[in-house]
Amino acid sequence: MAKLYFYYASMNAGKSTTLLQADFNYRERGLTTKLFTAAIDTREGMGVIGSRIGLSAPAIPFDESSDLYACIAAEPVGCVLVDEAQFLTEGQVDQLARIADELGVPVLAYGLRTDFLGHLFPGSARLLAIADALIELKSVCTCGRKATMNLRVDAEGNAVRDGQQTEIGGNDRYVALCRRHFCEAMR
Repeated sequence: MAKLYFYYASMNAGKSTTLLQADFNYRERGLTTKLFTAAIDTREGMGVIGSRIGLSAPAIPFDESSDLYACIAAEPVGCVLVDEAQFLTEGQVDQLARIADELGVPVLAYGLRTDFLGHLFPGSARLLAIADALIELKSVCTCGRKATMNLRVDAEGNAVRDGQQTEIGGNDRYVALCRRHFCEAMR
């Protein structure tokens, strides 16, 4: 029975690297895969999943109008892998569940749980609600504790306390912190 998996973590936990490793494992066994990534994230180029350690792979970019179910139903595969899953709509998460349930294709979704204010992203909230398996990937705070929060910083490294939920960036804009240090920085 295929399942919908949600791998979540703070920034810099290796989500994209883990996705690319899973993709390699499926393909090494002769199974076809289909990779998706958020069209809004063009840091590595449009339709490219890239990791901080230098791995990358082409992917189908999705936006809020994308029908992921129709894409997979039209061309069945051995596994679906979704990067930047926090940017999925609730309806798209339901489509991923249908891919697993009705088409029998495992779906591995990777993304952030919360934004820079500690609020759930809509896609992440729906994944947390309906995924068959929730897997937390670990990142480390500067103090050595598990990082669970994403602090947005300005050019001088100061905490940003307001703004749009989505602002694409990497180490230049976000710092993964434990809850304690996140709360201290937000005060």
